[in-house]
Amino acid sequence: MNPTSSVLDTASAHLNRSSPKEAAAVLEGLSAKQKYLPSWLFYDTAGSRLFEEITRLPEYYLTAREHSIFSEHAKEMIASAAGLEKQMLSVVELGAGSASKTLVLLHALVASQGHAIFMPVDVSETALQWASKNVHDALPTIEVLPICSDITHEKPLKLPQEGRRLALYIGSSIGNFDPEEAVALLQWLRSQLQPADALLLGTDMVKDTTTLLAAYNDKAGITAAFNKNILTRLNRELGADFMLDEFNHRAIWNAAASRMEMHLDSKQNQTVRIPALDRSFQFKRGESIHTENSYKFTPEDIGEILLKSGFSLEKSWYDADRWFGVHLARVVDSVSMIDGNAEEAA
Repeated sequence: MNPTSSVLDTASAHLNRSSPKEAAAVLEGLSAKQKYLPSWLFYDTAGSRLFEEITRLPEYYLTAREHSIFSEHAKEMIASAAGLEKQMLSVVELGAGSASKTLVLLHALVASQGHAIFMPVDVSETALQWASKNVHDALPTIEVLPICSDITHEKPLKLPQEGRRLALYIGSSIGNFDPEEAVALLQWLRSQLQPADALLLGTDMVKDTTTLLAAYNDKAGITAAFNKNILTRLNRELGADFMLDEFNHRAIWNAAASRMEMHLDSKQNQTVRIPALDRSFQFKRGESIHTENSYKFTPEDIGEILLKSGFSLEKSWYDADRWFGVHLARVVDSVSMIDGNAEEAA
């Protein structure tokens, strides 16, 4: 057998299991001075399951706090989104995951108007299957139209034209983007909507460092497994030879940037081969791969981001400790019409 042919066949097989986008992102990220990998690579089947486990951890307060806000205020949120005209709402959710929290809002929506269209958008097919089943089982009058897509690709969403649309971007997923990227994403979302359509944006708020660090360094090690799973995916889909035991999970609070960061630190000097890229990458002891940012916000931050994105902030709801916030914003005809004023709710 020709050894060169064998290597090419192996690389071809791995490329068939991956996507050109994935290969390009990995090549760009691991070639950078500060090595990084985009966080959307977390969400293969195993990663999606691990993240669902994370949301149930006692240290990971985000999901429980946001769920409590929805449980208390869902009826008011739906009424506010529908407006004084009480128009029929359809719901599109970016990064829907399993839609477990969204069910609280959808129950309020069905109580208000009887039926609706729900369009979950997620990069993970597994998550979309969970979302579709969860919603169908709980609310059979909801028509579920899943969209498997990476929202950063800026593909048209092809939303229903009738009635009014409510976009959800919850779970503080907006915090995974740098501020400029967050504004660009919300500007794209605004372009998919029509004037008077609404957005519910969930954001994790700035708080004490101890609470933040615990949320990303859980005692059970689930977050560490989630972080390392990104390397497992590269081994499987790109033929990489990352040794997971030779990398440590590390989460830190970057106060200057107001964000939690996740890294994978190399325990020793090592070389990692990725046949599908026809490249090897050198790691020094202590060198990290930056895998995720999770920005934390102040109320002023939220107003500024929405203002720049073409939304008018109308109302915010918080949990009792103000650890988490959900914000209702409205699409306006022109950015110049936004006054930046908003009403707060406890």
